[in-house]
Amino acid sequence: MSNNEQTQRWFIDLDWLEQHNRSFLTLVQDSLCSKCTERPRKGKKQLSPAGLISVIKNCCSKTPEFITNKSPVLYSIFRLFLANGNKPLSLEELGLKLAEWRGGDTQRTSVEVLSRLLSHDQYYGLKPAP
Repeated sequence: MSNNEQTQRWFIDLDWLEQHNRSFLTLVQDSLCSKCTERPRKGKKQLSPAGLISVIKNCCSKTPEFITNKSPVLYSIFRLFLANGNKPLSLEELGLKLAEWRGGDTQRTSVEVLSRLLSHDQYYGLKPAP
């Protein structure tokens, strides 16, 4: 792995999702806690992607089952970016945070594994930050 790949920062690319006809609301729906599940439907106006990320970061991600070692790793990565406010992270930062959330799971959160998973993602819109 090159040094450039190690320093590359990743995030959920909302533009990529839109360009590929992927619904961000659909992707995050099951990341909402029971208290927040009804929020996107209340009123006439749907929450924006930024609003949904904020709700998940400030409320839903605080539940103990938000990310567990039983969750698929790519799904855990997606949820970690939601919990982090979608701030770009390097593979190393991502690995450290994921291992912590997943109870010390360092085998499936190594830089090499994360690089491979992220570079092949075509579902969650996980892309290198510009």
